[in-house]
Amino acid sequence: MRAALKAAVEQIGQPHLHFHDLRHTGNTRAARTRASTRGLMARMGHDSSQAALIYQHATAEADRAIAQALHDAMRVDRKKVKESADGSGRAKDKPGKKSGDKKGKKRAANPDGAGDGRG
Repeated sequence: MRAALKAAVEQIGQPHLHFHDLRHTGNTRAARTRASTRGLMARMGHDSSQAALIYQHATAEADRAIAQALHDAMRVDRKKVKESADGSGRAKDKPGKKSGDKKGKKRAANPDGAGDGRG
């Protein structure tokens, strides 16, 4: 196994890559799937939760970054609402469109009402 790994890392041009590096990457990715501590322990072959918690810590940092990005986006959205022209908390209507206009085609005007079900 060791000789095969050594040959493979030399072939891909990564002579400093070690088996533990691959194991670390695999366990970090497993933790990002929201695997339980017990599941990670079984995957890694450990009896202690300490090692699994290391990999879950990396996931927690990523979660904090995502939460901060969402917080920032909500702050921008709230600012846009406050800046709306009518102060109602709704976004402004699009230019050239009257408020309350319905989407879709308008019925063609027919002066005698023929063919529209009204006559």
